[in-house]
Amino acid sequence: MSYAVIKGTSYILAHTPDMIIHNGTTQTMERLSNPASEYLKKIHNHLRSYEEVVSYPPNQVYIGKITPEELRDYVMPWYDKVVEGAERYSKFGEIMPQDEFIGLMKIVDAFDLVSLEKNFSKQVKQKLTNHPLMNENLMAKLKEGDDLEDINQAIEQYHAEAIYHENQVVGCVKRAHEVDPNLNAHIMFENIVVKATGVLSFLHLLDKNNIDPQAIEYVIECSEEACGDMNQRGGGNFAKAIAEMGGAVNATGSDTRAFCAAPTHALIEAAALVKAGVYENVVVVAGGATAKLGMNGKDHVKKEMPILEDILGGFAVLVSKNDGVNPILRTDLLGRHTVGTGSSPQAVITSLIAAPLDKGDLKITDVDKYSVEMQNPDVTKPAGAGDVPEANYKMIAALGVKRGELERKDVPTFGLKHGMPGWAPTQGHIPSGVPYIGHAREAFLNEEIQRVMIVGKGSLFLARMTNQFDGVSIIMEKNTGAQEETTATVSEADIKAMIGEAMRNLASHLLQE
Repeated sequence: MSYAVIKGTSYILAHTPDMIIHNGTTQTMERLSNPASEYLKKIHNHLRSYEEVVSYPPNQVYIGKITPEELRDYVMPWYDKVVEGAERYSKFGEIMPQDEFIGLMKIVDAFDLVSLEKNFSKQVKQKLTNHPLMNENLMAKLKEGDDLEDINQAIEQYHAEAIYHENQVVGCVKRAHEVDPNLNAHIMFENIVVKATGVLSFLHLLDKNNIDPQAIEYVIECSEEACGDMNQRGGGNFAKAIAEMGGAVNATGSDTRAFCAAPTHALIEAAALVKAGVYENVVVVAGGATAKLGMNGKDHVKKEMPILEDILGGFAVLVSKNDGVNPILRTDLLGRHTVGTGSSPQAVITSLIAAPLDKGDLKITDVDKYSVEMQNPDVTKPAGAGDVPEANYKMIAALGVKRGELERKDVPTFGLKHGMPGWAPTQGHIPSGVPYIGHAREAFLNEEIQRVMIVGKGSLFLARMTNQFDGVSIIMEKNTGAQEETTATVSEADIKAMIGEAMRNLASHLLQE
């Protein structure tokens, strides 16, 4: 079998400023521990408008309006810069406003857990009717709505999670069980958000790449949340739930979890399934995480910045059998952070970068672009975490010096040639390697690059089950249009002839002795 290819991608964002305040972990914990804090008093003055979010340069890179290389033309900080001609929709996906996203939460709700106020539901339905991906079947799920009094009663008496828009209650997410903590309203809110962002990504994947949903046979969902009940907390299955909403009636699927590294794990799994001939078309999809909203908000407010973590992220990738055109996934050139690798930065980088290169007899400079943790430095630097992609590129360059493949003087500029500035939202799994796949596919098809490495890293110790780090990597290459691997066929007559020749040679050798 020949290598699998990347046949299509999509990337979406949803602007959810009210969810920062009411659903982001940093803010909800602050409200519990210090309800009168100055941060909570100031937060409303540091929220961006939808128009500001759309014109923000890193967001336009994410949905494909500008390239990562073009992002370098904007002087940091970026939060006060705009992309001229920025629009909601671009070639990879869209940036959806909060009210429409709340409506989408109701559309994907399979158990009538989302309740929206009547007037709000009516207004949102009018807007979503004009959305290019919302067909009649989907819109039929956005019903008339409920009285605000009933919604408030569900919140106050039955522990429902409120849904806010423009600082007003417009709905709620109800609990799915009276006593099961895994089906309480807070977790159901998180999971419905994951499903909604995943569905939007899936729909854009189909639309932007002219994919027949009935041709999809398997879906792998790789976000960071877990859905299940008290008997199987992470039993799943986001993947099949998303496939159902996307009309992929011939698909089954499963969820893969590995913190930030999960998308790269899922990409490798998809490529292996296709290469083995198990399935011809596999979709890797992930939704966003409300817990990560405003994660560094305190530091942004202290520095008189807008809170930049005001968006949920999602993506989808179609992995298919080799078509001779799209970039291939080299499943024989994988990097793995194994149990025995160790946790030092040098050990991690060596296992993820050097090992796959050595398998392919390649040098560090043979890779045109490394897609690492593409965290947006506009978000992380004010919070004291530095420029994450830049730090990764310096470590890769230092490894190149150690291997004798780079001069020490090349370390500071390595990222300019073989890297990119970070642009992905800090949604945990979203920045890790996969944001570049869409741009990379275009660069391959335009014959601008020959080879890319996708690197995913994760923090398994966050689950308190192990102190281990995690990470995997895979190399993408230009498709030569030829079969990368061939299997020779030998007839029965040829086999008999070869056996006969071998026996004659053996007999002759014995007679000589």
